[in-house]
Amino acid sequence: MARGRIASRPVVHAIAVVAVAVIGVGMYLFQPWKLWQDETVQEALPSVTATAPAGSTPPGASSATPAAPAVPQAVATGQLISHEHTTTGTVKIVRLADGSHTLRLENLDTSNGPDLHVWLTDAPVKEGKAGWEVFDDGKYVSLGKLKGNKGDQNYVLPTGVDLSQYTSVSIWCDRFNVSFGAAALDKA
Repeated sequence: MARGRIASRPVVHAIAVVAVAVIGVGMYLFQPWKLWQDETVQEALPSVTATAPAGSTPPGASSATPAAPAVPQAVATGQLISHEHTTTGTVKIVRLADGSHTLRLENLDTSNGPDLHVWLTDAPVKEGKAGWEVFDDGKYVSLGKLKGNKGDQNYVLPTGVDLSQYTSVSIWCDRFNVSFGAAALDKA
């Protein structure tokens, strides 16, 4: 009887080592603790102050006085729909006074997850599971890691991005190649 116990111990140890390795890899890939950790970001819409053109300073006024700030203008908007995870909020592409563009997420509410990014894409937004994996099939511009899974946040669009080529935004999980949520962009 004792001999059977001794012979099975190496097998038990090997199974334990494999189980620990599998759990470790699973923890690294899925990061399940993020399901209970929310990261809220509350960024204000960026503003750029326009300055008065040279030679237009009224007599007696300082030439360093900035002109009234120009109002940022939404050029496209959309509502986020859920894909892999429940996702809600508004997406806006905003033109600032200096001509640059920012993608703004407002009232974002989605699950936290590993390796989430904000993508501007040319893919159509599809409801349900059909829309989970379409966003990496065509053109996309990664605007960076998602700053938080809740709140209001801004992402600068790179100079030279032709907005007419991109029709949607996705909260994209790079680790598992799946969309958490997406919005079709409509001209404002």
